[in-house]
Amino acid sequence: MPSAALHDFISYIASEKGLAPNTVISYQTDIEAFIKHTNKPLKDCSEDDITSFLSKKRKAQASTSTVARNLVSIKVFFRFLKREDYIDKDITLLMATPKLWQLIPEVLTPDEINRLLAAPDTQSKIGARDHAILETLYATGSRVSEVCGLNITDVGTEAIRVLGKGFKERLVPIGVPALRAIDHYLLHHRGDDNKALFLSKKNQRIDRQAIWRRIKFYAKQAGIQKPISPHTLRHSFATHLLENGADLRIIQEMLGHASVATTDRYTHISKDRLHSAFDAFHPRS
Repeated sequence: MPSAALHDFISYIASEKGLAPNTVISYQTDIEAFIKHTNKPLKDCSEDDITSFLSKKRKAQASTSTVARNLVSIKVFFRFLKREDYIDKDITLLMATPKLWQLIPEVLTPDEINRLLAAPDTQSKIGARDHAILETLYATGSRVSEVCGLNITDVGTEAIRVLGKGFKERLVPIGVPALRAIDHYLLHHRGDDNKALFLSKKNQRIDRQAIWRRIKFYAKQAGIQKPISPHTLRHSFATHLLENGADLRIIQEMLGHASVATTDRYTHISKDRLHSAFDAFHPRS
């Protein structure tokens, strides 16, 4: 059955979907590799088969983009198989699991996080600022644009007020190390009345590009070989919480991922539960 199903699928994406020849070849290569890996009928495949295939790719040093493409190919293929009645159910529909999530983005280990956070010279103005930025990114899982937009008044004793996508405001718990880093920066290296929390060398609100450059700089100092960006800290925040047993719904709330569909699926998380989950599970709470 796999050869017939794959042949029909390739014909479908090439003719009906009109995909470019190179794209069709990529799909075919990905799916043939998956079929070879599982060595079982497609109707008997499970989520674990897909996860183990992607994990094998990662261990073989495949890039993040390649593993992500592999997953997309498999998802499209199984959707086709279900629609054409080759299989009874599409096993990829529930693939947004913590175990799979860790395979796709680059994630820093706790040791790498500690080395990165220890890299800035906190006795200098720029180093103190950068240390506070790094701590805030990892402590809250905020997007870099959200951290750039923070004002001094957004920082509370237990949480920060974040303005997310669609101008949606949320409160995110923040741990003691991050608060201490922010306090140190404000008390010892800020003397102006600018409302922005983090300032550039020219005393303007810092921008995303500046934070991206500083993270690259400190990653090199810390001896981190992985590709790294501000979003890496967001992925690491979520993954480390998951690895320590936090509920995915709580992380969803912290990250501000609540679309209409997400709101339908996930229950409301109270602020008390957010704080207790953060204290219990975040490595630097």
